Amino acid sequence: MATQIFVNLPVKNLSRSIAFFEALGYSFNPQFTDDKAGCLVISDTIYAMLLTEPFFKTFTKKEITDASKATEVIIAISVESKKEVDELVNKAFKAGGARSNDPQDYGWMYSWSFQDPDGHLWEVLYTDPAGPQS
Repeated sequence: MATQIFVNLPVKNLSRSIAFFEALGYSFNPQFTDDKAGCLVISDTIYAMLLTEPFFKTFTKKEITDASKATEVIIAISVESKKEVDELVNKAFKAGGARSNDPQDYGWMYSWSFQDPDGHLWEVLYTDPAGPQS
């Protein structure tokens, strides 16, 4: 069985967050989605659990970071081409996401990033399978 990863993110408005990621073309697993959480399917083995802040607080004794003011993590996801990087980030902007960093083009690696409605940082990247050229 392949290892799965579940990134847990606190959100202020679950329905807004679900609508945002659906506008980017993602789906949600209804088995793990309710009024407190949405299970964003990124791939067959990678998920982001979007948890309402009160529900998120039940999993930690620490304060929740306000992602619109501070960064604790940058979620990086890969796509198949530079074109897909641009398409996904532009969808994020159109759906209400905010700009983060400008596109970075190193030839063999290309990335661009956005902030979701809660301020979480998402880096979208393409890397050439051949790697850097010397």
